[in-house]
Amino acid sequence: EKQDVGLRVGIIWLPLSLSVVSANVFSEKLNFLFALSSSLGLGIAGAVVAGILIGIGILCFKRRQPAAGVKNKYLPTPPSSAGLSTTSTTHLSQTIPSYPTSNYDIEKESTYFGTHVFSYQELEEATDNFNPAKQLGEGGFGTVYYGMLNDRREVAVKRLYKTNFKRVDQYMNEIEIFPRIRHPNLVTLYGCTSKRSTELLLVYEYIPNGTVADHLYGKLSNSGFLTWPIRLSIAVETANALAHLHASDIIHRDVKTANILLDNSFKVKVADFGLSRLFPNGVTHVSTAPQGTPGYVDPEYFQCYQLSEKSDVYSYGVVLFELISAKPAVDTSRHRDDINLANMGMSRIRNHALHELVDPSLRFENDYATKKMVTAIAELASRCLQQERNMRPSMEQVLQTLIGIQGEQIGLQKAEKENVRCRPQEIS
Repeated sequence: EKQDVGLRVGIIWLPLSLSVVSANVFSEKLNFLFALSSSLGLGIAGAVVAGILIGIGILCFKRRQPAAGVKNKYLPTPPSSAGLSTTSTTHLSQTIPSYPTSNYDIEKESTYFGTHVFSYQELEEATDNFNPAKQLGEGGFGTVYYGMLNDRREVAVKRLYKTNFKRVDQYMNEIEIFPRIRHPNLVTLYGCTSKRSTELLLVYEYIPNGTVADHLYGKLSNSGFLTWPIRLSIAVETANALAHLHASDIIHRDVKTANILLDNSFKVKVADFGLSRLFPNGVTHVSTAPQGTPGYVDPEYFQCYQLSEKSDVYSYGVVLFELISAKPAVDTSRHRDDINLANMGMSRIRNHALHELVDPSLRFENDYATKKMVTAIAELASRCLQQERNMRPSMEQVLQTLIGIQGEQIGLQKAEKENVRCRPQEIS
């Protein structure tokens, strides 16, 4: 039994020893296999991630490359040469993409709101690189230059001041308003540069004979005075232009003799709509901060911030006083009570001293017909210059009054010609 036990023990011990050895060997193999599988797993995972990234890249690349013949709606298509016609009236939102990062050459667009778009380079060439010798004048918003386009049209190019922070608003104002109005006594806007151009430029027809202010008391006043018939015609045509604006729900807001241009036949062209406002139909006034030129601004508008069509009527009353007096709207060299021409004129009418206001070259005291008409114009001006806007006439009423005065002048001229023709010839 002892032998059996020993044998059993021996048999039992021997397998246990072998088991430990086998376990150690198996553990080493297991560690090797685990390490191998881990390495393979990481490799496979890395390959999968790399594959996914490559796939995404290929997909994005394909999406960014539209198929041939298929237009990408997010990319602007440059207009064809046929689309550059000046007769095009395509709306801004239809022709100009709104994506500022686009490489699209915006200056190749044909129109803004029906207004032709010129390239900056074209206008730079037309004005000889904005040569100071070609400067026609300057105002509160910009400088105007004479230019000639490639098609030989003479133009006036307004270059808005870069320091004018409202230049974009004024630029957009003019190109939005001009397509709405067509009238023989309103200056024509030929076009503009793009809003994203190097500079904001507006291109008008060139009116060669200066402004009414130039002829009354400015640089052209010495070249010969404006006769009374011409002054009356200027008054009628200016009123006609303003009545047309008001009928189109537009307030000019800067009516003055410096904005009334004259062609070689002394026909009127009202200009400068940078301050103009669209006036909602059926509304009595618009509340807005006063803007305009000193001496012409409606006092009710200045005090109450209420702009209306009657604000233009007030300014026009000042223009009438300028026409009969040949004096500027504001002159600090005059007596303090007469610095403002509107005040001066109203004072002379109240004191029955109109002769002190009237331009001596009109022969007010010696020509009865002229005296009668000048007096009628002065009375009309005083109605336009009433402090309360409700007391002022409309521009249409002003126009009809002026047409009546002009008709009287024509009748007097015809009668005078008849008298000359019927007068017996002197016997020599």
